[in-house]
Amino acid sequence: MKVGFVSLPLTGHLNPMTALARKLQSRGHEVRFISDPDIEPAVRAADLAFEPYCEEEYPAGSVARLYAPIAKLHGLGVMRYQVEEISPKFLQAGLKHLPQKLVETGVEALVLDAVTFLQLVPMSLGIQFVEVWNPLHLDFSQRYPAHCFRLASRDDC
Repeated sequence: MKVGFVSLPLTGHLNPMTALARKLQSRGHEVRFISDPDIEPAVRAADLAFEPYCEEEYPAGSVARLYAPIAKLHGLGVMRYQVEEISPKFLQAGLKHLPQKLVETGVEALVLDAVTFLQLVPMSLGIQFVEVWNPLHLDFSQRYPAHCFRLASRDDC
């Protein structure tokens, strides 16, 4: 089966997605990683096929510039910047270019980083997809334990 992978261009998202892609590849699936040009070196280093998209909006080197302001922010400012400045632009570019890229590559199934918010693309094309939630558990209130919490031990987290 030809499986496409779409991830945010961030290490905490990219590393688990490439690990999963490599596992599927080792089981005989043809894997194609679809993302902006900045992550091509990491994907190729993982010995995976790479298909760039959104090159107009995100040419090589643009992701580092886009995320640079976060280094000066703290707390909710980081989340606010991500949600207001970065995510909408990634989503807009993805909705514009991903459908054509999926058709071009002949992807039969898609593994999506859940926070790309691109679920409507495979749905509209009738392509099977799954979502992977890579971020750490975020509950700043500390009221709710991570979903892997067990009463007997936290060693499993």
